Amino acid sequence: MDRMRARYGVPLGITAVGAACVAYAAGIESRSFRLRRVEIPVLPPGMRPLRVLQVSDIHMVSGQNKKRRWLQSLAGLRPDFVVNTGDNLSDPEAVPELLDALGPLMELPGTYVFGSNDYYGPKPRNPARYLFERNRGQYGLNGKNGHRHATGVLRNPWEGIRDAFDTAGWVGLSNTRGRLKLDDGIDIALTGLDDPHIKRDRYSLVAGGVESSADLSLAVVHAPYLRVLDAFTADRYPLILAGHTHGGQLCIPFYGAIVTNCDLDTDRVKGLSTHDAGGHRSYLHVSAGCGANRYTPVRFACPPEASLLTLTPRPA
Repeated sequence: MDRMRARYGVPLGITAVGAACVAYAAGIESRSFRLRRVEIPVLPPGMRPLRVLQVSDIHMVSGQNKKRRWLQSLAGLRPDFVVNTGDNLSDPEAVPELLDALGPLMELPGTYVFGSNDYYGPKPRNPARYLFERNRGQYGLNGKNGHRHATGVLRNPWEGIRDAFDTAGWVGLSNTRGRLKLDDGIDIALTGLDDPHIKRDRYSLVAGGVESSADLSLAVVHAPYLRVLDAFTADRYPLILAGHTHGGQLCIPFYGAIVTNCDLDTDRVKGLSTHDAGGHRSYLHVSAGCGANRYTPVRFACPPEASLLTLTPRPA
């Protein structure tokens, strides 16, 4: 009997612990929604603070009622405006539930960019692959303009999301600029890119730097690839907002993220940091997002989140 315990006890114990971790990651933590609160000093001296709600990587799947109710509740924060940094879907049938979840927020001023999962549906996959894919795409995209050659993929009905956002007055920022004027006259210049993860970004279409006539210039992109961060920072944007990384999604307690799913370093996988390029420095905020690919519906040491950013005046 003692030999049997010695032979099988440790492997069985490891298996039990592993199973418990998977059950926690899929059944508890992935639905333990949090609100990250961050203060960022990027406004001109004397300007009133602005409250910005960033939502990202919702990856909505039909039947995710807790997530839907939680997203609806965020409107109660009454932010000055909303920034949606993409990857809204993980189920082509979930567009009505996504729009219902975001309905109260769409009554507020807002802006958005799309990510790869807005355009393309996920494929069944081994969850362990997430830890080894690093910055590789997952859609069979080839060539200089990879998104033009997508093969063997499920296309999501992203046009319906775009139309609903536009009808609500949200400003779309796919390789373009826009303006957002708040009720008290504050003028925000917005510059955004389509998703660099599938090579849809075209910085040449938005280059030229910040707009001096605006009270604030804000850069928005789904995936925080270094080429994009370098370009925005060299053009003197004070703040860049991004998502995509899921905060690492499967993290090691007291250590942090293992991967970022792009070429950003793991130290900046979520939350507020800075980026230097071209002799300038920008603040970077990366949302860990509030969802996951439907075929890897797990989070560990990285709860789902939205972010309430309070923008304050720079030190005089």
